[in-house]
Amino acid sequence: MARSSSSGDELRASLEARRELGPEYEDSLVEGFLEKMDQEIDKRVDDRVAARARQVSPAIKPSVDAGQRLALAIISISLGVPGTVGLAFAGLEGSLGFVLVLMWVGIIGVNLSFTLGRRHRSG
Repeated sequence: MARSSSSGDELRASLEARRELGPEYEDSLVEGFLEKMDQEIDKRVDDRVAARARQVSPAIKPSVDAGQRLALAIISISLGVPGTVGLAFAGLEGSLGFVLVLMWVGIIGVNLSFTLGRRHRSG
């Protein structure tokens, strides 16, 4: 690993300060230098981790399709559930099951055609 000029400058400054201040300040100068180097190492590690994270998983941007699929799902449930409840109270004795199945098959069909149509266009 190549040394940065700032770490060399820090070391020279610490040695110069030790010469000027004397050996009684050596411990605090070494501690200060080591603390600065620790911060520099932490910064380099953080930079490398961030760079690797950007390479592995680029920023995910929600697509327009995702919003459209969500809107279609909300509309389908908003129409399907009240429609089911309404048909249940409508008094369609023998044909209730057939009408419910027909309604839900239609809702599922619309959702499937939307999803498969989008998949074929984008793929």
